[in-house]
This record gives sequence, structure tokens and C-alpha cells, in this order.
Amino acid sequence: MSYSFEPVGQVHSCFREKFGIPRQPALAPASQAVIELLPPYHQAEATEGLESVSHIWILFVFHAAPSGEAHLRVRPPRLGGNRKIGVFASRATHRPNPIGQSVVKLDAVEPGRLLISGHDLLHGTPVLDIKPYVPYVDAVAGATNALASAAPGLIEVQWSSEALVQAREHASRLEQPVVELVEQCLAQDPKPAYQQPGPDRQYGALFWDFNVTWHYPSADRIRVLMLSTASA
Repeated sequence: MSYSFEPVGQVHSCFREKFGIPRQPALAPASQAVIELLPPYHQAEATEGLESVSHIWILFVFHAAPSGEAHLRVRPPRLGGNRKIGVFASRATHRPNPIGQSVVKLDAVEPGRLLISGHDLLHGTPVLDIKPYVPYVDAVAGATNALASAAPGLIEVQWSSEALVQAREHASRLEQPVVELVEQCLAQDPKPAYQQPGPDRQYGALFWDFNVTWHYPSADRIRVLMLSTASA
């Protein structure tokens, strides 16, 4: 038995590559995106009443991640990237079927599109369905998860004077909270947990249309070095 689905929308996101995306939604409230609704769901009838909802569930396709039976066990970053657990005990992007779900903040309902924030969606993500978040049933009192009992600890993020100026320039140009977005994403320490880089090693990630470059002056601190316009 097999099924096929057609997307109802597509995400236009601040995250232009997988590296640097928050590992869960809501960890970077400054992350913004637009869900472009595709025909026939771009019509007002499909979103009627959604303006009364603060948060929505997004069911989507992990279109840039391998999937299938080769991923019966996975290495969640939360567990250091070395320990394996069963795929159904994780929220890893490698799934039997490449389907993900995220709760995001619904900022506005506009003709043919939804404005969202606090998300973890890669640019170009196909959206399979959209459902309203219902607090009295979706927020389960007393729920537990021993593998992820609390939000991950944050790492200090500092800026070079040059990088901060560049970030503010991009923020003005894009009308986006660039400084906040970079800080919230990098504070979660996106590098693999098993890596212990020296201060000479640099990392980079693509947000919107610019690259962010940083290094680790110490194990518990990130310093943003520069923001450079991405090549076409």
C-alpha cells in the first residue's frame, strides 16, 4: 500500500541551508518565513477562520534529507551525535518517510500566504498540510521525555564590531531582525557536539542572502566574525 501527496504550499524561509537551522521550532523566535499557498488552497476559503489562531501545526516534507529503511537508528545531535537510538524515539530529519511536523507562530494571514515565525523550516520546504494548534489538547500536562527533558543550554555569542555593523545593514535592507536571528541560532551551538574546534577553525551558515562566519575563541563562546553577501 502506498500513497502520494501534492503540496498545499511552499516555504520561503530565512534558512537557506540545513546547517544553522534550530533543531526544534520556537528556539529562534526571530526566524521568519512565508508559506506561499498553492492553487486551489491559495483562495480565501481555505484559510477562513485561521486569523483567530495564534499557532499552527505545519506538516511538511524533509526534501533535503535522506530517508527510508537505512535510517532505522539515528544519532540525535541532542545526545552528542555519537549515541544511536531508534528513529521513532527521535525527531531526526532522517525518517522512514520524509515527513516532519512543527508548531509555529502564525503572525498574519494574507491573501494566498501565511506569515510565520519561530520556525525550523528550510527554504523551499513543501507543505503537506496546515492545522490549528489547540492548546487544551496539544499542550499535555505532565508529559515527559527523558531523552529531552529541557531545552538545550545556550552558548555565549559575541560580535566583532565589523560583523555587527554588517548585520544591522542587512537588517535594514531586508527589514528582518538579523542580529536577533543570528544570535538565537548560534547560541544553540550548531556544530556537531563531538567537534572541539580550536580558535583558528571557522564555521559558516547561509541566512537569507548572506553568509555568517564565526569561530570558537573558547569552548563555551562563539564570536561572529563577518557577514558577507552570498554569491549567486
